Amino acid sequence: MSASVPKSVFAFFKKLEKNNNRDWFNDNKSEFKAIEKDVKAFYNTIHENLNIHDEIDKLKIFRIYRDVRFSKNKLPYKTHFGGSFHRTKPRLRGGYYLHIQPNNESFIATGFWEPAKEDLMRIRKEFEMDDSEIREILANKKFNSVWGDSFIGDEVKSAPRGFAKDHKAIDLIKKKQYIFTKKYTDKEVLDVNFLNEIDMSFKAIRPFFDYMSDVLTTDLNGVSLID
Repeated sequence: MSASVPKSVFAFFKKLEKNNNRDWFNDNKSEFKAIEKDVKAFYNTIHENLNIHDEIDKLKIFRIYRDVRFSKNKLPYKTHFGGSFHRTKPRLRGGYYLHIQPNNESFIATGFWEPAKEDLMRIRKEFEMDDSEIREILANKKFNSVWGDSFIGDEVKSAPRGFAKDHKAIDLIKKKQYIFTKKYTDKEVLDVNFLNEIDMSFKAIRPFFDYMSDVLTTDLNGVSLID
């Protein structure tokens, strides 16, 4: 398995940015396939590392072909690689993501991108009832040394229906996503230590994942929802 991102990946995507059409891509498809093979090996290595300290039931590496059916942007190809790692449900919740893109646009992300309606309500109700535990996790020095203030996510404008606008946890309750991100330069991605950096960062998110998994597998009385 590959332990580093191939240098050729950024060079290829920069060329693709200037020649994003089917003719050019078909003429250079063999080069892409060779790069893709190495990149998939890198993602698989991350998968193996994650399974040492977590349980991942699925790795999904997204295809380079864009879905242009409902997009104003009709360019046929993505100029990045993306791959997600799904934790084993229903006991474990949350996921990991790696995005590899030139021009210092690479990043990793963890958390909850599109919580199901029921899960989002359960999370909000937990924060409404008691936000002390999540606050403690977010304020932890060790946790902060890795993820800092990178807690992001789309929000409703004021408060979700049924929640008070002046609730002390409204900053958390109004979120529709619960995501942490870390950005990287091209140089950092190509560094031999990038694999270790990813694994260290993903390990550091576990207090958040453990807490959210506990919330999403119990009711408001703490009774397990899993058989």
